[in-house]
Amino acid sequence: MTSPAAVIILAAGEGTRMKSGTPKVLHQICGRSLVGHVVAVSESVGADRVVVVLGHQRDQVAAHLAATFPDVVTTVQEQQNGTGHAVRVTLQQLDEQGAAPAGGPVVVVSGDSPLLSTATLEMLLAEHRSAGAAVTVLSAVLPDPTGYGRIVRDDAGLVAGIVEHKDATHAERAIHEVNSSMYVFDAAFLADGVQRLTTDNAQGEEYLTDLVGVARDSGRVVAALAAPDPDDTLGVNDRAQLAQAEAIMRQRINLRWMADGVTMRDPATTYIDVSVDLEPDCVLEPGTILRGATNVATGAVIGPDSTLIDTIVGAGARVNRVHSELADIGPGASVGPFTFLRPAAELCEGAKAGSFVEIKNAVVGRDAKVPHLTYVGDADIGAGANIGASTVFVNYDGVHKARTTVGREARVGSDTMLVAPVTVGDGAYTAAGSVITEDVPPGALAVARGRQRNVAGWVVANRAGTPSAEAAAAAQEEGNDEH
Repeated sequence: MTSPAAVIILAAGEGTRMKSGTPKVLHQICGRSLVGHVVAVSESVGADRVVVVLGHQRDQVAAHLAATFPDVVTTVQEQQNGTGHAVRVTLQQLDEQGAAPAGGPVVVVSGDSPLLSTATLEMLLAEHRSAGAAVTVLSAVLPDPTGYGRIVRDDAGLVAGIVEHKDATHAERAIHEVNSSMYVFDAAFLADGVQRLTTDNAQGEEYLTDLVGVARDSGRVVAALAAPDPDDTLGVNDRAQLAQAEAIMRQRINLRWMADGVTMRDPATTYIDVSVDLEPDCVLEPGTILRGATNVATGAVIGPDSTLIDTIVGAGARVNRVHSELADIGPGASVGPFTFLRPAAELCEGAKAGSFVEIKNAVVGRDAKVPHLTYVGDADIGAGANIGASTVFVNYDGVHKARTTVGREARVGSDTMLVAPVTVGDGAYTAAGSVITEDVPPGALAVARGRQRNVAGWVVANRAGTPSAEAAAAAQEEGNDEH
């Protein structure tokens, strides 16, 4: 395959049908913007230069590209006067920068076509080269081509023209091969051809499709490749098409991971971003959502009903009904159900975070357990320690946050308040219901609670006539009878 000298991505349109304050090409599917998907595919075919044509809300789009694809070049189409105009002003700006494409084909694609695949783009470039074409059109064969421009081929199978639906004859409307508005051009032909474009049409704009006629009139070859998967050519113009594109991409992602050895109990309810990495023999239960830079190792089981964002999951870990963001779950760890792991939560190998536990900016040591109903914030919990139910790491005094340390094999009793900064030493215990405000030495038992005092007869004397008083009186009567 001949690598393109440039890929020009048209992303200047306003996208009014999205009805959004966000530029259309910045709407996301499967964890990446529409234009980001197109840039990624363009870079995958080894283009010397990827150029994105900006227009509407260009500052936002340029900032996004600079942050995510720093090697991309941008140009500006001040007035949106058609696709041909966009390419013409782009070539002019590149020429002024001394960066005009030369020595290879130039690809022009749409910034709102996120399903375009590397394989299809490589096939298009190969077809362009083998046909010796001035222009090669990416087409699609659709069951219902209504509304699309038809690809009319000659007896040799080359493109004789592109006829818009409204201008097509009855015989031409019977053609199911349509134009995707994505092309490969010979660089020299493109540079010359865009200078010949006119606005002599109903819209008063310059269109790239007119270059097909320019090439044919000058005796040049115009080829077309029908995309093996017509979905590759789908554009996104409104929210319904956005959802349709995401459903297709989600299915592609899931099929790829299953082919690579990942088990999905219910692919229809499994959502995986393009940036996620999975190892063979991990298992995704129904309702699993994996976002961002999440990585799941071999043997781990995720779900059901779990959302992991930028989370690392070690081999053999079990994650059940968990919401996790920017956390690290170690090998063999157990998390859930109904657990919230916040940024910088780290569970070491074999650690446990059980039901209704929230952890943030804390390390739970090897084989340590936080079984249930507990908040752990800004803490270091040693290996083998056990944190009793309803423990709260009191890390915030209203102004500053402080850290708590719980030592190896320590036992924190249920309903303990650990008021940071404080340390519970190795092997130490805290009594249930304690409020720990001072360090507990290794091996000591800390008791920090009021001594219990029972006031005999209080209920009968103060709650006369209540069910409690009646039960107490009956119990007292039974006790007297026994004696």
